[in-house]
Amino acid sequence: MRIRTTTAVITAVLAFTVVGCSSDDGSDSEAGPTRSSTSEGTSRADDSGTAQDTGLPPAPTGAERDAVLAAVRDVNGNLTHDEDKAIDAARNQCAALDGGAANTDHTAAQRFSYGGVTLTDDDGSHINIGLRKTLCPAP
Repeated sequence: MRIRTTTAVITAVLAFTVVGCSSDDGSDSEAGPTRSSTSEGTSRADDSGTAQDTGLPPAPTGAERDAVLAAVRDVNGNLTHDEDKAIDAARNQCAALDGGAANTDHTAAQRFSYGGVTLTDDDGSHINIGLRKTLCPAP
């Protein structure tokens, strides 16, 4: 009997804690910008507010997006098979460049080494040059 009472009390406390910790009032009016997954023919939700908070430039679109992808493709064409991944890596690299990160050539080489492609620091330097000409010009 004592075990059942203890179990019931613990269950009640846990249920109250879970419900009490929820900050969702059911209103979506204060929901921040979201980022949806993309596929060809769809677009991303506006994430410019989030981008400003983290130092990331806004996701490029149209001709600007094409220019960023071309700059990355110039270093290694295999890096743009997943265009969204390449754009995300470029935006993150811009945050590193504009944030004063050390050894940005190495950082770019590491950030863009994916999908079976391993880049050198020299490749990273070329990526940084391309990003400075497109997505994140020097301040």
